[in-house]
Amino acid sequence: MDIHKAGTRPSIKARSEWFTGTVWQDPIIEAPEPARIRGLRVSFEPGARTAWHTHPLGQTLYVTDGVGLVGLRGEAPRVIRAGDTVWIPPGEEHWHGATATTGMVHIALQEAQDGQVADWLEHVTEADYTAAARD
Repeated sequence: MDIHKAGTRPSIKARSEWFTGTVWQDPIIEAPEPARIRGLRVSFEPGARTAWHTHPLGQTLYVTDGVGLVGLRGEAPRVIRAGDTVWIPPGEEHWHGATATTGMVHIALQEAQDGQVADWLEHVTEADYTAAARD
């Protein structure tokens, strides 16, 4: 058994290759094989978001604070709020982040396949980010 005491692992500033704006990641779990679960607490400042990406085995997002957006390729972004849970199926191109005026925090859970949890694509354009969102 491993216990990681709160405050013993530093927050990591998300890489600009995969994120727009200021995003902080706090590790929750990266279980050793044969387990595949990976989990992060991700904090997005207003306007911050991921790049387009997919997950080989899907992803679950649980919003803990704020108001955010999640977008699918070719669709208007959807509004997500604290308490919402989002399931993104394997291979589905998507992005997620805060709204332009409100920060958002979510727990991101995904499984690794051959050591990989995400395939990163291009940055989300301003047009895609600012498209009229729907609830």
